[in-house]
Amino acid sequence: MTPRFALVATAAALLVSGCGSSDSDEVQQWMTEQRAQTKPKVQPIPEPKKFSPQAYTQETSIDPFSNQKLTQALKRESAAQAITNGALIAPELARRKEPLESYPLDSMVMVGSLIKQGQLVALLRIDNLLYQVRPGNYLGQNYGKITKVGETEVVLREIVQDAAGEWIERPATLQLQERSK
Repeated sequence: MTPRFALVATAAALLVSGCGSSDSDEVQQWMTEQRAQTKPKVQPIPEPKKFSPQAYTQETSIDPFSNQKLTQALKRESAAQAITNGALIAPELARRKEPLESYPLDSMVMVGSLIKQGQLVALLRIDNLLYQVRPGNYLGQNYGKITKVGETEVVLREIVQDAAGEWIERPATLQLQERSK
């Protein structure tokens, strides 16, 4: 060991021995006095309110969650929907079908338009034959009625069944197809 290391070790031992138990006795006495003087201030919890049960007065009224009430509401809704669906599809079933209703809409190609007697008429090619159509004519297999003929498109509304079996209207268009060379 070197003398310098021995000197540092001795100084450290003297410092540690200087922190003896005499100070800790004073600290312990002070802590005891402080505990004796300090009194906790706890506010008392308020007394709970008394529960007073209420009488149920709606026993004689209809339960809003009963199966009977739900069944009646569904019957009313389905009857109203049947009337609406019937009004939408009934005129289509009562009329005579036009020749172009036997072809699917995707087999038709708009190849041009012309003005005939002051009204715009679209030219459709189906199975290499040309047909002239105007607003009011029917196309396709989904009760498609032409609502508008433009220079570049034919707009129609179709009546189809949705996933729930309800009859709904949906728009459809045939765009002018440019001839490929």
